[in-house]
Amino acid sequence: MSRRIFSAAFFYWNCQNSTFPRCFSRLSTSYPIRYTCPVTQSQALAIMKTGVNVYLTGSAGSGKTHTLRQYIAWLNEHDIPVAITASTGIAATHMNGQTIHGWAGIGIHEYLDDFALEQLEQKQYLWKRFEKARVLIIDEVSMLHAHRLDMVERVCRRFKRNDLPFGGLQVILSGDFFQLPPVTKSGAVSARQAQPAAPQTELFIDYDSGEAMSEPEEIMSDMVIHSKSWKMMKPAICYLTEQHRQEDDAFLEILNAMRTNTIDDTHTALIKGRLDASVSAALPTKLYTHNVDVDSINYAELEKLDGESKEFVMSGRGSDMIIEALKKSCLAPETLRLKTGAEVMFIKNNYEEGYFNGTRGVIKGFDYRGEPIVEIYSSGKRITASAMEWQVEDNGKVKASITQYPLRLAWAITIHKSQGMSLDSAEIDLSKTFAYGMGYVALSRVRTLSGIRLVGFDPKALQMDPVVLALDDKLQADSDENEALFGKLPPEEQEKLENDFILRMGGKIFVDPAVSSRTGSGIHAGRKSTASPEWIEKMEKIREEYPNAGKPWQDEEDYVLMQKFKEGIAIPELANLLGRKPGSINLRLISHGLVEPDADTKAFLDRQKAAKAAKPAKAKKAKKK
Repeated sequence: MSRRIFSAAFFYWNCQNSTFPRCFSRLSTSYPIRYTCPVTQSQALAIMKTGVNVYLTGSAGSGKTHTLRQYIAWLNEHDIPVAITASTGIAATHMNGQTIHGWAGIGIHEYLDDFALEQLEQKQYLWKRFEKARVLIIDEVSMLHAHRLDMVERVCRRFKRNDLPFGGLQVILSGDFFQLPPVTKSGAVSARQAQPAAPQTELFIDYDSGEAMSEPEEIMSDMVIHSKSWKMMKPAICYLTEQHRQEDDAFLEILNAMRTNTIDDTHTALIKGRLDASVSAALPTKLYTHNVDVDSINYAELEKLDGESKEFVMSGRGSDMIIEALKKSCLAPETLRLKTGAEVMFIKNNYEEGYFNGTRGVIKGFDYRGEPIVEIYSSGKRITASAMEWQVEDNGKVKASITQYPLRLAWAITIHKSQGMSLDSAEIDLSKTFAYGMGYVALSRVRTLSGIRLVGFDPKALQMDPVVLALDDKLQADSDENEALFGKLPPEEQEKLENDFILRMGGKIFVDPAVSSRTGSGIHAGRKSTASPEWIEKMEKIREEYPNAGKPWQDEEDYVLMQKFKEGIAIPELANLLGRKPGSINLRLISHGLVEPDADTKAFLDRQKAAKAAKPAKAKKAKKK
């Protein structure tokens, strides 16, 4: 049994590496292309640690984000650099990451030819980013177009100079196809990346056969599961079935009935019973399908506030036609009206200032220049927002740009922007849904049925995509079929797979002193793949004050560190800003050549250097013995 599991694990490992490990080369590789892992979070985490590509899925509230965070923490503990991304800016904020479009450098491109790739190669920060990356996480892939995933895959191969899928990166996709599909401006299936002469049908991959769909009528979606990249990476499917959000069994039954297309009159009656119902929260979050409804609510709430409003008018320069296109694609309003007390959301990333696309806050006033002061809800930090620029470049030249404060009013938000949130109560309009998954996403944000007040309802909002219903049956059937297999993998084989992956990624394997004392410094030394309980306890205590202590430095952190230090910010303040110990900040500044080490620090660095130089000599001596 374990031999079959091991064969499957190394089959997927081989997708990212040119050859099997010698000791497993004789094992059968006839295991099915789809490899699914058990349905608990701990078992999904175990499969990720073996290094295979994974698609982590499950219903809303099943713990996908929590599982990803656990895996990210494990990678950080073992010094394996991970790129944390998502399909949208708001989804990225839930993971403290960035959009996959921004990370890969593809921006709003619909197609990348060789010239566009050469342009990307001129950007040094992308070389540094890809050189460092070992694992790529993409969250909320239901909203990612298949052709964009293919673009990302191509960019990864180009920058990693590696012909393996995604350039040899381990790729973790996460999402739920029952939730919102990729956004298109027309509402139609969006165009896929294709060479100019290639038929569109050739780019749609059948999940079962791995072959291109041949008939035009078969083309029904732009989900990533129909991308070339999916076929290339052959992800292990981890379908989580636990529920950690909904606290109401009757409500959970309704949501599950939507996912299985078994909604009946009883379920519909319970939902309709929430029309104009009261909820316990004084100010429930308002979720609407269309921006026009959201805007009217936000402006009405703004008018209720005392005091004069301040207006900030967007400016533009360059081609008028491109400026108009920028205005339509950008979330920034042409005229932004604000008052003290206004609920707002940032709509652009600014790592220096500490906010991201989707960060929520409230206006606390305006500074002497009239710029808005925003208090961030999640941190309590106050930020003076400055105007920012959105650009369109061509051949390195700015063709057009618009400038506006990166804020929107946020008493009400669209259902699209709510994906990934957990709410105690919500006021929802389900009378105008225009895409499969909208009703499910809106309802499943809330923990209990009693926390919902409907202000509009159409039974069509409860319908799910028939393509996804059929696909989900396959995913669950695969998961059920293989659940028992992976659970029987012996602990020593799991540990070996984990250690092999850590070493392939250039990470560190921590030695448990208790194990070392029993086994000596022979073949067992360094085999323990987890840190000692003492080390974990120590790091947990340190991270209560410095959340990023001991974690690998990211490019964005380095940028903020150098900029703020040049502005004269002291080391203790930098430590608070970046969540790292002052000593770590000091050493990082020294490594960048921004400060000179004092005598004690120089002595410490010299000892580190000597210890590093002595390691090969010790290893050579041990080998001779």
